[in-house]
This record gives sequence, C-alpha cells and structure tokens, in this order.
Amino acid sequence: MELICVRLFRNRQLCSFRALSQSSSRHFGTSLCQHKLSTLKKNRALPAGYLQGGRSSQPQTCQQHPTAHLVCQQLRRPVYQASLTASSGARARHFTVGAFHQRALLLRVPATPCVHEFHTSGPMRALPAPLIWLVLKPIQKLLAIILGRSIRKWWVALPPNRQELLRQAMWRRRWHLAAGGAALLVALSLLLLTHLDESPVTGRTRLLVFSRENFMELADVTAEGYMEEYKDKFVPSEDPRHKLVETVVKHLAQRNKDISEVASVPWSVHVVDSPTMNAFVLPNGKVFIFTGMLEAVADIHQLTFILGHEMAHALIGHSAEQASMSHVVDFLSLILLTAIWAVCPRDSLAALGQWIQAKLKQFMFDRPYSRKLEAEADKVGLQLAAKACADVRAGPVFWQQMEISDQLRGEPTIPEWLSTHPSHRNRVNQLDRLVPGALELRESCDCPALPSTDPRAIFTKSVKLLLDSAKVKGQEGAQRGDGALTPVLAHQPTQPQLAGVLGAPASLPQALLTK
Repeated sequence: MELICVRLFRNRQLCSFRALSQSSSRHFGTSLCQHKLSTLKKNRALPAGYLQGGRSSQPQTCQQHPTAHLVCQQLRRPVYQASLTASSGARARHFTVGAFHQRALLLRVPATPCVHEFHTSGPMRALPAPLIWLVLKPIQKLLAIILGRSIRKWWVALPPNRQELLRQAMWRRRWHLAAGGAALLVALSLLLLTHLDESPVTGRTRLLVFSRENFMELADVTAEGYMEEYKDKFVPSEDPRHKLVETVVKHLAQRNKDISEVASVPWSVHVVDSPTMNAFVLPNGKVFIFTGMLEAVADIHQLTFILGHEMAHALIGHSAEQASMSHVVDFLSLILLTAIWAVCPRDSLAALGQWIQAKLKQFMFDRPYSRKLEAEADKVGLQLAAKACADVRAGPVFWQQMEISDQLRGEPTIPEWLSTHPSHRNRVNQLDRLVPGALELRESCDCPALPSTDPRAIFTKSVKLLLDSAKVKGQEGAQRGDGALTPVLAHQPTQPQLAGVLGAPASLPQALLTK
C-alpha cells in the first residue's frame, strides 16, 4: 500500500491510499515507523524492529539508490523519496522510503507504478444470476414452509383471549392492511412494467427479469457441461454429417443476417453420435444435434426447418423469457405456500395442499407457456428456413413422420395438456396455416421456384398406399394363419433419406446452398 499526501490548500491535506497488485499485497507488508528520519547514508544498519511485519527480525542493511527525486515541492517542507535495497542474508529486497514531515514511511514493496483498483483476493468469475436463482429456488421453498409452519404453531400456542384480541386489532386496522397490500401490488406492478421487453422478429411484449447478458454467461457454463458430457461422442469435424449440419447452419445464419440477434452470435456446430432424436441450440450459438435426429429427417429441407426452429429459440431468447416468468410465478407461489402451511391445521393437510398447488402451477402455467414458446419457435423457424430458400412445405411433413413413427413404436399418445410441447397433429395444422405466408416470404427473397408437386400431398398418398398394402398383407397372413398385420411402414421410407446426401456435401441442392 502506498500513501501519497498532497496539500491542496495551506492548512488541509488530502491523503489517498492506493493499492498495489495482489501478489505485492500477499508477499510484502507495510510498516509506518514513527521514528525521526535522519539523513540516509549508505550501508547504514537499521534496528531490528524498524521493519515491522517482516519475515526476519535480524538487523538489515539499507543501501541508498543512486537517485532520489523531489515528490512535491509545493509543501511547507520538501518531500523526497528514494529507492533502497535492503540486504538480509542472501536475499535482497527493495523498499521505498519517503520523508513526510520528518516521518519515515517504509514500504515493503518493489517500486512499482500505482494502480487504481484494490483487490484483496484474485479476481473470480461471478456466477450468472439465473444459476444463482436455480440454486436458491429449493432453499426458498424450504424457508417458506418453515415460516408458514412457525406462524401456525405460534398461533396455536396463543391463549384464546389473545387470539381474539389479535383478530379484533386486525379488523380495526383492516383498511390500513388493505392499503399496505395495495401499495405492495402497485410496487410489484411497476417493477414488472419496467422489465417489459419486445421479442425479436415477432415483436411480442414479454416480461424479461433476466437480461440476455446473464443468460449468455449461463450458456457458457452450460456449454462447458455439455462439452464435458459428450466429449467422447462428438463426431469429427471431417465427418460428412458434421459438414452437412455446419453448412446448413452457416447458410441459415448468412441468409438471416439482417436479424441482429443472428448476426451477433458466433454459431458453432457439435454433432453427438447418439440414437437420441434431439437437437438444441444454446443462447451463445452452440448448436448440438444428435445423429438420431439426422436419421429421422428425410431430406435437407426438413433438416433446415429443424435447425431453424432451434435457432429461433436462441435468437428470441426463450430460455431467458421462460426463466423470468417462472421466477415471478415462483415468488407468488412462495406466498401461497407460506399461507398453506400457516392455515392448514396439520402437516399432512399442508403437504397435500402444497402438492395440489405445485400441480396446478405445472399444468395451468408452466406447460401451457412452454407450448406457446414452442409454437412461436415453429413459426419463426419456418420464416428462417424460408429466407434460406428451403422448401417450407417439408416442415409439416416432418411432424407427420414423427406422428407415424410414434404409432409404429407403440408409444402411448399423451394428451397435449400434459406435455411441454404441442402434439404432432396440432403442429402440422399450425404449420399448414403458416406455409402460404412462408412461401411468399421465400419468393420475396429471390429464391428459385419450387417444384409444383407438394411434398405434403406426396406423403399423404404414400402413407395411404402403404396402409392399404399393409392391410392386404395382413389379410393374406390371416388366411394363412401365420400372423397379424405387419408394420411395413417401418421398413419403407416414403421420402429419400438424408443419408443419401451425407457422403458428399457438395451434392446438396444448389437451390438451398447457393442462395
């Protein structure tokens, strides 16, 4: 620590402390000696206690530096400082000695320039705000339960006359309590209004408590976790599958660079060798797609639509929006949870009320809101694919394929209100309504004309033919008595599979990649 005293006025002094770097603070100490400073002489031995806080109490020899300069000549007494070298055994240390009104200031630090920041420890990377919220969320719920239960036990322990007095006091002050509650509601409303934001592309007004910067930090942490989890499963960058996905992502980004959220993100691709049919994009532009998804799509147009859907989640900021809404709803739920544990006469009833409250929140808010965001991502993803000159009619076909695939695998049909995603049938219907507008957008982007044959009509006819063929084979098998209906759909794809173009990315449709 370096002490600089500057007299700005005749009888006033301004003293400011400047801190040195962390390493200097750790390895050196500061000693202010009240001894009179006499003239410095070469090879003059200092007393053992002169340097306080040192590693050794042995006498040390100071050697004056050849140069000493005037620090401030406007003071009543001249102030000088000189650099010294203190020799203690085989090790030599540098000190700075300054004469301030006949007081000696010995700094056990090297003579280095002053810095403007004070660090008591090394700089640490702060945790992102959403991550802190996720960590504190269960703790908040536990505290709400403890608070509600404590209020109930405190109330039960009161004698009846005291309870009656409290009821009467609350009734007399009912207007004051109502005014306080109204003030809290107004304050909360104003707080929420100040965090309203307009989503990119759609222009929808939404609540955004966590900023995009916060979620960029969280995305970096999440990406590190995924990179560690899948480090042994990543497809090499030389693999045709990786090159294909990378080409499509770059093409989508280039054709949609008029959107600032697309142009400002460095997109990177990671293909995971796993049969899972999944793909997701983090807000920082990290694209993760599984080979199972590559096997599920029938052509490059479907792949473009899927990647556009996932990129739409990232550029709109759906993760930040969903976390913000969940944060507000969780805060209100904590108030309700505290009231449940305070009002219910027994812990068992309170636990039941808590379970009911959690399910109502899940099925009345969380999942409907998630389905809303998925539908918006379908809409924006279709627009991104249209501007990239893909055949947007392939989008509904993909979800028809998923619906048939689920039926062939015997997976039970889950009601939409129980799911976080819209049903395949509803997604098909929504995309069919959006396709005409997407085709107009595609045409306005100077894309080549599409074939007159609609892939949706081809897929519908193909499925009908396959079902009729399966029915005939099933009847023949029943007559022979050797089996029931055979699932021929699982072995006869209705469209050329993406694997046919994986071997040579250069053979991809030029209508998609050259524009």
